[in-house]
Amino acid sequence: MNRIRMTDTLRYKFDSFMSRGSGALILGLFTMSAIIILIASTLVVFLDLAPEPQPLPLLMWGNLMRLMDAGTLAGDSGDWSYLVLMLLVTAGGVFIFSSLIGVLTTGLEARLEELRKGRSLVAETGHSVILGWSPHIFALVSELSLANESQGSFCIAIMAQRDKVEMQDELRDKISLPKGGRLVCRTGDPTDVDDLAIVNPGAAKSILIITADPDDPDAVVLKTVLALSRRLDGVEGGPGIAAVLRSDNSLSAATIAGAGRAVFIPAGGIVARIMAQTCRQPGLSAILTDLLDFSGDEIYMHADQRLTGKTYGRIALSMGHGSAMGLRTAAGEVLINPPADTVFGPGDALICLAQDDSMIALSDDAPAVDASVLADVPASAAAPERLLILGWNQLGPLFLASTDEYAAPGSDALIVAPAFASNAPIPGNLRAMRVESRIGEVSDPDVLQSLSPQDFDHVMVFSDPSLPLQSADARTLAILLHLRAIADRLGRHFPITTQILDDRNHALAQAARADDFIVSDRLLSMMLAQVSENPELLRVFGELFRAEGSELYLKPASSYVREGCPVNFATVIQAALRRGESALGWRSIATASDAGANYGVRLNPGVRDTITFAPGDRIVVLAEDDG
Repeated sequence: MNRIRMTDTLRYKFDSFMSRGSGALILGLFTMSAIIILIASTLVVFLDLAPEPQPLPLLMWGNLMRLMDAGTLAGDSGDWSYLVLMLLVTAGGVFIFSSLIGVLTTGLEARLEELRKGRSLVAETGHSVILGWSPHIFALVSELSLANESQGSFCIAIMAQRDKVEMQDELRDKISLPKGGRLVCRTGDPTDVDDLAIVNPGAAKSILIITADPDDPDAVVLKTVLALSRRLDGVEGGPGIAAVLRSDNSLSAATIAGAGRAVFIPAGGIVARIMAQTCRQPGLSAILTDLLDFSGDEIYMHADQRLTGKTYGRIALSMGHGSAMGLRTAAGEVLINPPADTVFGPGDALICLAQDDSMIALSDDAPAVDASVLADVPASAAAPERLLILGWNQLGPLFLASTDEYAAPGSDALIVAPAFASNAPIPGNLRAMRVESRIGEVSDPDVLQSLSPQDFDHVMVFSDPSLPLQSADARTLAILLHLRAIADRLGRHFPITTQILDDRNHALAQAARADDFIVSDRLLSMMLAQVSENPELLRVFGELFRAEGSELYLKPASSYVREGCPVNFATVIQAALRRGESALGWRSIATASDAGANYGVRLNPGVRDTITFAPGDRIVVLAEDDG
């Protein structure tokens, strides 16, 4: 065995001391300074080197000054032994303070490098946390910013397995936060329990989980929820957790993992139902966008003791600012568009559409309803429809099944795609629709022209699952451009619903008319932001986007009131209540192509607001069918 020398031991101890960091080095330098001062002062006293006798404390003070300021040496006098000793003290001071500057500089650089790694604690409370990164994070952050803007000061913390500086630069380039808003980025693994501590989840207001994993995104969501449940174990109350699941099969396991803290949006089913509703109703896309984002009117749960004992119909007519949509019972059940004579009980809350929750108020002075302009037009039976589907992917079967739930018997669907994958079979034995499928290259303008899309009531364009994401979107955009060119050339506009995979391409496909709708993950981002702020809204969205019960419809204004007569909105509400419906606004045909006027859509008008309806105008209602 090799013998350890004294020099090796001293070198080892020195290396260990140096590795302790800046704090230990600074302490060592101060200790060295004290030793130099004490030795030099003691030598001066015992060897009587000072020109004039001085007490030890005063000598130590003088040597401290020489250690800190080399210029002090110029004022010294005495024999050479004293001057040489003071020179050594001054030289030691130069060495020590030079080393101190180096240590401080190195420590500062190390700290900045540590901050750049994004591993420091987020010392915030009441903040929103986003775990993960995907292309639609920009839409999500924008929606959360709008949701929290009224608070004055808010923080959104993001943690993902990306470089902190890169995340900050991308967000800064694409998002402008309102005054008082702060974005904090951290680098870490959202599925790691220890890394989650960085964003201080226990003190957060809400937590949103997103992922861009192309192979199995639900697995990442499931692991993140499990890690959060472990991290938040023992925390009373705590934040709500919201996430998107791509497969309905993952919902059961995710619900168990969430342990009652998390809510999940089933992406496939909801997106397919939104497609089915918007595809069939021109203009509905502008209404859905207004409902789901935070820039206009939002859905609120309004609890007020004055609601108790009043009927839904009376409350709908008494809303000064806000439009009644339904009620949430004390037991938590959500009822959309209940009968007008439904009585609110203790603990029941009103589900309503409003610009802000602070503006919701009941008025005891409801405006008069003009019964003379009420129309008595009976509900008409829905007519058969023709649907053209271009392209096919895994969302296709869900979309077609959802569309069949709304369609009238005798409706037709023609599906044209380059290929039909075995994992996306065309549904058989549909209730109302006859389906025909063909093989064809739908990106070819000649093929599109031969299909005569102008003869169909609705056109749906699906992305190609066999292509990479950007190539699939490029192909979808080309099909959309060809369809718009055909419509413009023939002067016959038909509603087009288009699926875009990458939210960054949403602006490139921006609809030119409210009749067109671009379906992308932006919809899910808006819904996720809404649900994170109020988890109860998930049940409201679930009711709105299913065939059973009441959904959003745009119906002819002439079915409610006489055209050409000025009417207040209270009269429109009463006309809708008579038909078992809830009126939320209207769409004016005169501005249906004006993006600045929201494509003619006006949601949540005041009950005293007056309008004169013209032929082609429509009322936005919640109803059980489109009759």
